[in-house]
Amino acid sequence: MKVLIVARRKNGRYAPFITEQVEALQKDSIHCRYFGIDKKGILGYLSSYRRFRKAISEYQPDIIHAHYGLSGLFANCQRKIPVVTTYHGSDINDKHLLWISRKSIHLSAFNVFVSQSNVELAHPYNGRFALLPCGINLDDYPILDKYKTREELGWEESCHYVLFSGAFDNKVKNAPLAKGAVKQLNNSSLIELKGYSRAEVAQMMNAADALVMTSFTEGSPQVIKEAMACGCPIVSVDVGDVKDLIDGVEGCYIAERSTESVASNLEKAITFKKRTAGRQRIVRCGLTNDTIAEELVKIYRSLI
Repeated sequence: MKVLIVARRKNGRYAPFITEQVEALQKDSIHCRYFGIDKKGILGYLSSYRRFRKAISEYQPDIIHAHYGLSGLFANCQRKIPVVTTYHGSDINDKHLLWISRKSIHLSAFNVFVSQSNVELAHPYNGRFALLPCGINLDDYPILDKYKTREELGWEESCHYVLFSGAFDNKVKNAPLAKGAVKQLNNSSLIELKGYSRAEVAQMMNAADALVMTSFTEGSPQVIKEAMACGCPIVSVDVGDVKDLIDGVEGCYIAERSTESVASNLEKAITFKKRTAGRQRIVRCGLTNDTIAEELVKIYRSLI
């Protein structure tokens, strides 16, 4: 089976959760080829249409799998090849993009949503959809000795290190709330997860005392699953599917959207010692890339 992957490409690169999913599909004997959109906005997609038609003619895919609503709408400009579209959250949570995603939902042969909240916002009425979060590769996020890893990073043994779930300058991530909460803690430092490799992030998650998420909106954030795999305690507001992911997981807490609530829950997370429950949840819920790939293959086969 041949699948053409349609997605936005920034600086020649696709989002890691897309490439990791494709790698898992290829292990399942699915032949994949990428079609990248390099220019922003609707005009950027329109300027790629001739190249898109040529790619279809040359590759002759059985399925087109588009990532994000605008890519899904673009992929459906042709009507011969069935289109599966995955919506990752920002294309549903942003009301300016939601109307585009709804058109893609109507046209796509099948739709994949990464969180239940996105399903509820999108209102897919035709029944051709599944709830299927992106998975992670557990091998990339091992559980390591916390204090040995901290020593390798040159972190102070007595300081409490809290990882922030993204870039401070990304307004959606709501950094001011996290900064305000950490300021209320003694001898604590908030570290921005920006510009690090996958291996570096895994190392920091093993060395950190906790990870905090204060975002205004999310879909099914990969960073939460990565932290769970490393056994890093988590404090998050109720956003995306985070509450469902960490519900009942020891060392993981849902906070109200206030500095006091985030800070008090971080105090609990920082003192938590056992660091295996999150990884067990990832395995039990089938949130690995290999398991997600198996479900996608079932969807592809049902369409051809």
